[in-house]
Formats: sequence, structure tokens, C-alpha cells
Amino acid sequence: MTDKISVAVLGTGIMGAAMARNLARAGHDVRVWNRTKDKAEPIADDGARVADTPAEAVDGADVVLTMLHDGPSVDEVMRRAAPALRRGAVWAQCSTVGLDALPELAGLARDHGLIFVDAPVLGTRQPAENGQLLVLAAGPDEARAALAPVFDAVGSRTIWAGDDGATGGATRLKLVANSWVLAITNGTAEALALAKGLDVDPQDFLGIIAGGPLDNGYLRVKAAAILGGDLTPSFATGTAEKDARLIVAAGERAGVRMDVAAAGAERFRRAAAQGHADEDMAASYFASFDG
Repeated sequence: MTDKISVAVLGTGIMGAAMARNLARAGHDVRVWNRTKDKAEPIADDGARVADTPAEAVDGADVVLTMLHDGPSVDEVMRRAAPALRRGAVWAQCSTVGLDALPELAGLARDHGLIFVDAPVLGTRQPAENGQLLVLAAGPDEARAALAPVFDAVGSRTIWAGDDGATGGATRLKLVANSWVLAITNGTAEALALAKGLDVDPQDFLGIIAGGPLDNGYLRVKAAAILGGDLTPSFATGTAEKDARLIVAAGERAGVRMDVAAAGAERFRRAAAQGHADEDMAASYFASFDG
């Protein structure tokens, strides 16, 4: 490849690890950092360098990707990393942090002379591992050329939703998309829970909607996870609760009541309290039952 970029990935959970691997396999110079170092070390097998601190990871990097849990986590880690970055480096903020966190993160970038790009990604474990994420991005034209080979390595498409990362055009689009994803997940979980409660064979339910307008590929994926008992996280329950609450908060800012998202957040909370926080969000199913 000709466009070799030095990229630091901060946060190597389900999504960050897959993104880092695909960047390294594409031939980029990749450094990674994770709060729990053991979770980052396997990525070294794909050619990434594992750093002990965020500052070490970003030293000399052209591009930094943050893929952390929430806004406060991103802020805390980037305050440790930013002094080691050169002015003019590009920071692609890929975590789902909601709208309230963006102005402070953009201000942090501005204080250190970084080019800030709001760049949440749409997809779960499998698309991330396959380099098939949908990248939603908002940022200045000067960042787009630098980010093109990076986004091409981790995603199948990049949708630019504005030229100012601080205004959250990409994050707004991501929250709308996530509201639909979480609604389908909770709807699937509730339908299967009701089938169990009414002694209805879940395959009869899936059979009567098969191939029609009520059928849905995502429903099939989550139903298979629930019925097969394989809740290996593609999108963890605890993260789904966080995202649902960000959706509710964004709706409140806009004067829009998000009743389904609010109820969904409560379902995810109950499932997490039952011990399913780190399992796939299809574990919302268990929120329909006591214990």
C-alpha cells in the first residue's frame, strides 16, 4: 500500500480491537492502548505495538482513534494523551458519547491544536472484525484525506454528515440509528419472552412472519442468540443501556419524548442487574422475568 499512516487506537474492547487489527493488516503503523493491558496484548500478533500509557501510544501518530465507553472516559484518556501529540494531528472520536460531551471534547482538541472529527461507527462485533463498519463522520475537509485510508481499513463506507465535529452531525445520525437498533433488540426479546410465558413455540412466531414485511434480519440474529443461549457479546448489555440513555437525553434536548428508548434503557438496566451486563444486549430477554 502507498498511504501508510501512523495510527493510535485508544481503547481495545470489542470494537477497538477489531479496528486496530484491520488497520495493522492494511499495513498501517498501529499503536494501541487499553486500560487493562492484557486485553490489548493479543493485537500485537497482528503487528500492532502495545503501549503502557495513552501518551506513549499517540507519540508521533498522524491519527488517533478513541473507542472508549463514554464521554468521561474519552475526556480522561485524551487529557493524558493530547500533550504527546503534534499540533495538526487528527483525532477521530469513534465512541458513542452523546451530544452533551462533544463541546468539551472539541474544546480539548482545540486547546492542543488537534483536528477534531466526530466519527462514531455503526456496526457490532462481526462487521468490525470484517472491516465492514459504517463510519459516520463530521469534520473539516483537511481531515478527510488523512482519514480516508484509515476509514477504508475499518469500514465499508464513510458517510460525511457535516464539516464541524463539534456540532455533532455524525453523533446525531448515530443516535437515530441506534434508537432503531435498540428498539428491534428489545422488541425481539419481549416477543420471545411473551411466547415463553404463553407457552407458544417461538418457531411458530418466527414462522408466521418469515419472508414478510414484519421479518427482519436483525430480529433473526437476536432471536437466534436468545434461543440458542449464546450471548457472546456483539454489543454488550451495559453499553446498550448507556446508549439508550444518551438517546433519551438527546431527545430531551430536542423536545422529543423517547418513551420506547427510556423503557428499553430500564430493560437493559434490569438485565445488567441480573448479571448480564457483559453479555450481548439480547439478554434484555431476561428483564421480562424475575431473578
